[in-house]
Amino acid sequence: MRCRDRSGYALTCSAEAAVAYRRGTDDLLRLRRGAERSIAASITLDPTFALGHATLALLGHEMCVAVDVAARLEDALTLVGRATERERSHVHAVAAHLRGDGRPIIRHLATYPGDAVLLSTAVPTIAFAGVTEVPAQAWEIVERAAPAYGDDWWYAGLLAFVRQEQGRFDEAMDLSCRSLLVEPGAGHSAHARAHAHYETGDHEAGLAWMDDWVLGDGATTDSLSHFSWHAALHELSLGDLDAVRRRYDAQLRPEAATGCRALVDTGSLLFRWALTPGAHDVPAMADVAAVTSEATLHRPATPFLALHAAVLHLSLGDRAELADLATWASVHEHRTHREVVAPLARAFGAAAGGRSSAAADQLARLQSRLWRLGGSDAQREVVEEARIAALLRAGRWDEARVMLDARLDRRHSPRDSRWRLSTGDPAAPDGDLDRAGR
Repeated sequence: MRCRDRSGYALTCSAEAAVAYRRGTDDLLRLRRGAERSIAASITLDPTFALGHATLALLGHEMCVAVDVAARLEDALTLVGRATERERSHVHAVAAHLRGDGRPIIRHLATYPGDAVLLSTAVPTIAFAGVTEVPAQAWEIVERAAPAYGDDWWYAGLLAFVRQEQGRFDEAMDLSCRSLLVEPGAGHSAHARAHAHYETGDHEAGLAWMDDWVLGDGATTDSLSHFSWHAALHELSLGDLDAVRRRYDAQLRPEAATGCRALVDTGSLLFRWALTPGAHDVPAMADVAAVTSEATLHRPATPFLALHAAVLHLSLGDRAELADLATWASVHEHRTHREVVAPLARAFGAAAGGRSSAAADQLARLQSRLWRLGGSDAQREVVEEARIAALLRAGRWDEARVMLDARLDRRHSPRDSRWRLSTGDPAAPDGDLDRAGR
């Protein structure tokens, strides 16, 4: 009897390797810690298992898991000739994705929609940066896969994330809650619920629920710092900077993070915290740089990581690093690096060099393309906040007020209300302007 994955697709490996692989992919879909260890065990148990090699390479590329990505991919491609047609399609789609071409994953999912690992890869979520060029394309891929999953709890969580991106927050909340009733530790479902709370300005309830989940059903979740980031974002939005500091000390210190999470979660929080009216003694971004790999900071594997590397360099005022990132990205084979990352790094370079008005204009021109960086609206807001800070530093008060009014129209935020109040006096003290622009 052939070995099978969670969707019933055949696996070309030993029975023991299949058990380890299913355990690893189940943990990956739950966002539970240890997924990479189980997948690594699958290729130890059966070194000829091409899909195991490819999945480990994928995790190294997307999540900064400490594996030799090139070696794992080479082994996958060498061994895949003995595998099934579905496995061959999967491995070659992963290889193309690691080269910056997501189209084979999209084609693969049209034929094999139940391939949950690659469906997760295709959609920008907490786990993966996504492969699509427009959000509607990712939504369509998820919607089209529905018959392959039925009432599967994991798929419900993924669809919930799509619904919140579409602004259908009630549906997102319903789907995520139904999924969590079946699988209380379902990370994707918890993540969708976290976004629904944030995007609707439901900060108090969202914070209370997230605190309970992080310490309870979600305690074994990988990337737990991202959920702590969500809690801190509620506290930041409420203007409770003392709570943000306690959260940082307890859950978001960079030395405790795994993979790229210190850069993505702690780094972006520190940047936004420093922009907040009344902020002082914000922890040093240099601590994040110290625990982030040189490759991620200087040659980030994905546009999403490049965004966060640029935020870190801007926070440190490192114009040379921003210029280097822009030069590298401008000739990258991936279009999003060339067309979004490179001009973003140049805009941040202008801000770091004190050319605030030019930086604000460059960031405004990029606004319609930012979604291509991957991640969520809540994560990409860091660019919007950098633009507001640049406008304030340039003394362009009216434009800053327009942006802040639009944010307040989207959702309740005492922090943004205070930030808007700071635009009302063109003669604000220089210290306030400097803090708002850092």
